[in-house]
Amino acid sequence: MDGKGWERVRMARLGGSSASRGREAAQLRQVSSQTVRLGRVQPQAPSHRTIYCNDREANLLARFKVCGHIIYGVSIPRICWHLSYFFCKILIYLVALLLFQVNSVSTTKYNILTFLPKGLFEQFRRVANLYFLMISILSTTPISPVSPVTNVVPLSLVLLVSLIKEAFEDWKRFQNDIAINSTPVDVLQGENWETVSWRKLQVGDIIRTANLDGETNLKIRKALERTWDYVFPEKASEFKGEIQCEQPNNSLYTFTGNLIVENQTLPLSPNQILLRGCSLRNTVHIVGAVIFTGHETKVMMNSMSVPSKRSTLERKLDKLILTLFGGLFFMCLIGAIGSGVFINRKYYYLGLFEDVEQQFNPSNRFVVSILTMFTLITLYSTIIPISLYVSIEMIKFIQCAQFINKDLRMYHAETNTPALARTSNLNEELGQVEYIFSDKTGTLTRNLMEFFKCSIGGVSYGVGITEIERGQAQREGRALNEIQKSDTVVYEKGFNFDDDRIMRGAWRNERDPEIFKEFFRCLALCHTVLPEGDESPEKIVYQAASPDEAALVTAAKHFGFFFYRRTPTTVQLRESHVEKMGNIQDVSYEILNVLEFNSTRKRQSVVCRYPNGRLVLYCKGADNVIYERLAGTNQDIKRLTREHLEQFGSSGLRTLCLAYRDLTIDTYENWNEKFVQAKSSLRDREKKLDEVAEMIEKDLILIGSTAIEDKLQEGVPDCIDTLSRAGIKIWVLTGDKMETAINIAYACNLINNDMKQLIITSETDAIREAEEKGDPVEISRVIRDSVSHDLKRCLEEAQQDLHIFGQKLALVIDGKCLMYALDPSFRVDLLKLSLNCSSVVCCRVSPLQKAQVTSLVKKGARRITLSIGDGANDVSMIQAAHVGVGISGLEGMQAVMASDFAIAQFRFLKDLLLVHGRWSYIRLCKVITYFFYKNLTFTLTQFWFTFHTGFSGQRFYDDWFQSLYNVIFTALPVIILGLFDKDVSASLAKKYPQLYKEGIRNTYFKWAVVGVWAFFAFYQSLIFYYFTTTASENGHNSSGKIFGLWDVSTMAFTCVVITVNLRLLMACNSITRWHHLSISGSILAWFVFIFIYSGVMTPNDRQENVYFTIYVLMSTFYFYLTLLLVPIVALFGDFLYLGLQRWFFPYNYQIVQEIHRDEVDSISRTEFLEIGNHLTPDEARSYAIAQLPREKSKHTGFAFDSPGYESFFASQAGVYVPQKAWDVARRASVRSSKRTSQR
Repeated sequence: MDGKGWERVRMARLGGSSASRGREAAQLRQVSSQTVRLGRVQPQAPSHRTIYCNDREANLLARFKVCGHIIYGVSIPRICWHLSYFFCKILIYLVALLLFQVNSVSTTKYNILTFLPKGLFEQFRRVANLYFLMISILSTTPISPVSPVTNVVPLSLVLLVSLIKEAFEDWKRFQNDIAINSTPVDVLQGENWETVSWRKLQVGDIIRTANLDGETNLKIRKALERTWDYVFPEKASEFKGEIQCEQPNNSLYTFTGNLIVENQTLPLSPNQILLRGCSLRNTVHIVGAVIFTGHETKVMMNSMSVPSKRSTLERKLDKLILTLFGGLFFMCLIGAIGSGVFINRKYYYLGLFEDVEQQFNPSNRFVVSILTMFTLITLYSTIIPISLYVSIEMIKFIQCAQFINKDLRMYHAETNTPALARTSNLNEELGQVEYIFSDKTGTLTRNLMEFFKCSIGGVSYGVGITEIERGQAQREGRALNEIQKSDTVVYEKGFNFDDDRIMRGAWRNERDPEIFKEFFRCLALCHTVLPEGDESPEKIVYQAASPDEAALVTAAKHFGFFFYRRTPTTVQLRESHVEKMGNIQDVSYEILNVLEFNSTRKRQSVVCRYPNGRLVLYCKGADNVIYERLAGTNQDIKRLTREHLEQFGSSGLRTLCLAYRDLTIDTYENWNEKFVQAKSSLRDREKKLDEVAEMIEKDLILIGSTAIEDKLQEGVPDCIDTLSRAGIKIWVLTGDKMETAINIAYACNLINNDMKQLIITSETDAIREAEEKGDPVEISRVIRDSVSHDLKRCLEEAQQDLHIFGQKLALVIDGKCLMYALDPSFRVDLLKLSLNCSSVVCCRVSPLQKAQVTSLVKKGARRITLSIGDGANDVSMIQAAHVGVGISGLEGMQAVMASDFAIAQFRFLKDLLLVHGRWSYIRLCKVITYFFYKNLTFTLTQFWFTFHTGFSGQRFYDDWFQSLYNVIFTALPVIILGLFDKDVSASLAKKYPQLYKEGIRNTYFKWAVVGVWAFFAFYQSLIFYYFTTTASENGHNSSGKIFGLWDVSTMAFTCVVITVNLRLLMACNSITRWHHLSISGSILAWFVFIFIYSGVMTPNDRQENVYFTIYVLMSTFYFYLTLLLVPIVALFGDFLYLGLQRWFFPYNYQIVQEIHRDEVDSISRTEFLEIGNHLTPDEARSYAIAQLPREKSKHTGFAFDSPGYESFFASQAGVYVPQKAWDVARRASVRSSKRTSQR
């Protein structure tokens, strides 16, 4: 069992026999008595571990032995030579205690000792921070023209903000750890349960725990029959045994182990394992043994962060930073050359005598140039925006926490699920997505399955018409002959079937009633569903691992085979209308073996024994898998069922084939012996089980097929149509049949009649003929040749239709062909063909193929991709794309845990991409280019001054001016720009989705845009420097003195601060009170600072020349005239350019602004949330939830990734919020406090 994420086995007391423990101890003593040369032994990692339950001493001895092997195998012989054997044993014992005994877990990134060094290491991994560290070190040398404070202060402030952010996030994780580690649990001590905290649990402890809230999709977990009696502490204390199991790993869905009891080996599988985060049903509590503890648990081993993704804009920002480095080097090179040329003793007033320092010694001009180069590097260091990264981080974090997570337009009231940004690194990436890869089931559809039609014995049943059929008829312009449903039709969740021929026992009158019995019993027996509630057809509730299974069992109930009870070894049915109409009998079927479904097998089987002793194997699965395993008889049923499967697929239904096989006792016993051996194997258990399953899943007799309808989610067609108009190409990657996938694509507007379909399929005569022969080599050759031919044909057609006729194309390809098309020899053709298509549908694909297709476009075409899915089979696809979006639906939380963003419905993509993604992209583009502009402007004024100082490196500005320019005087307005700028409203962004294409084309962060900002930075710097210096030549203060260096530089700096802040207003599309406050506050902050700074002088002050400067300047009329004229002249060029650009070369959003310039955005987010009396009850509850505090964690993993403890905080605030799966830790801590208070 997982101790903290613990695998709990309800096998109760697992313990080691005294004989086994004695042998283990004897072996240990024998090993200890041998002479061992430390460092010489190369230990082999054991493939499994042995656990003695309810015996801590025996477990410690076992760990002691393993640690001894580890310590002895460490390759540090010279140290070990000097250690006595006694101290080695003490060391081993301590290592055993530390590594194997502690169940306390920590998800924090830092601790008290590592916070500062590790935090600083993380910060200096950024090139800009490392650059400023080197500049700060350089500024402490004699060659630096500025005080170290010039560079140390801004660097320190940036590091301080970043470290505070890191500390805050880690403190939240630490509090979460405390709550989890303090949760009480009952541990068996002697013959009594003793309550202890989780941190004190050890491997082998027997525990009793109650319900653990977690996942919504349930799976059967059952104890071994041998351990059923060991529930009460008195009985459990008598049990002795040992567990041999796999080493700790991060595979959540596999487990290999054996329970050894009294020399009897019993296999353990995932069916006997419970991971923390599960929901217990049909039992009050469980008793189990702890298998893994602490950081060895499966949950903790999955809690590491997924590989971090960097946005495309951030990578382009790196190129811009490198360009700035190039510009810096060029400026320093000019200054260095100029210094070497200018330096000369003829300028006697400079005092360049023989004893002058090397930096100014005309005798060695080369050394002068080199030293001047380093001097100017420190002087021009402000060209690199040190506060850029921390500003972007703050903007992204607030965008996620306040805008995306709290957007009512992406709140799903039915499930009480808001949108969730799990990372803030990719906000702007949402505004540049060109390709979307989507799963179908649960993503485009509701994943609410309804039994709709079926085929039994070659006859099709069911008279309903699907949404897909209606849409198909509408496209083709034909009328549908809908059959009126009978008055007695039964409708239930999961069952939407009507056909009087087989309902209410009428199937007994069909041609072959026996095959109907097999069909219905297969539905009622071959599953892993759990019944809940009263054992009556009206009140029972089925808990299933997937909605498909629940729908099939519900269908069996309505056909007269009511599944009402399950025990670990039996399934009980209440069968009616079997022998006579109205007869009801309870029948118990013994379930001997379950061959479970997985993505490789694509089928599920059970071996059951009838009360009369009949042995039957029932199997259900994908049609292609079942057909491969059928006996050679009943060709007519095979042919008719295949036709029905194609019809069901054309109607958009999900199909499964049902088959059975009668087994003799000898056949079964021989097979079961091999099955038990495979199940008990500790190596390659899954592979061996699949091989054994193949031995019995053959010579099947086809019964029929089922057809289940999964309706589209609300708003999917409109969403896909809107995203298509936005220039986004959508690919559907599904495991369904081709006909089903095509019709779903039609229903959701992915494909329409105006598109030409290019189909590459393995369902051709040549491939079928090769498959019938059964030669794998020949089959591979035929499919490969077919794929090669089809790719070339489709590529030629695509180029002709697209470039000549301008027709839109849709590509449809199945999994078999895709497997060969992804081969390196065909991959380029597949990519070319796919990129020419507006829509692509890949059907019958595996999870691996989904990831491969995503990577093909991501790496091959270098386009920005987004993957969206809802299930565990979509995780690889989600992680392969630039942006991963998880649907928090009925398939559990695996997709959400692996995603970057989580939403409840596919239709919310429209708001996520067209609104938040687009806004984030535009805002961050402006933030980056504005940072570039303001730093370049400031640095160039210093650069022009260098020409007037003989390239000596004399500073133009005071050190403190230079230090605080980025972190105080211009910092806040740019953050406000990144948060609140909005070119068009959310409604207009969705009304004109074509606006999104500007992000796909990267319109706002091209080199041309950067060049325009650079040009005006160049122009304004000339104005700032030459206007003030030239005009001040004739200026003087009230005492008659002319202005000096510090007077001119202070005046120029004042103009810079005012102008760059006003320029930001010109870049804004929407101006709020926050813009006014930040800009006026920044300018005011400068004047407050300079008043204080000029009025105080300390004895050690390097800048004594600035003393009283501002007071002198403000006493002159020249100062006020300069403050009025310089910003006007500097911004006139920008004003003229922006006006001409908007008039003659407008962006698309500017055209929309003009169209709607007189309209008020009535549904803007701010106004919408403030008008509380206009909210519906659902919206009001959502607003209340949005105001609750949230906790963030960068860690993934079920129990430890806590997007927000809404339920806990809502209860404190008096707001009703249903319990969420991720609230485990918080509820555990609340339960803990309640139990403690009760005691």
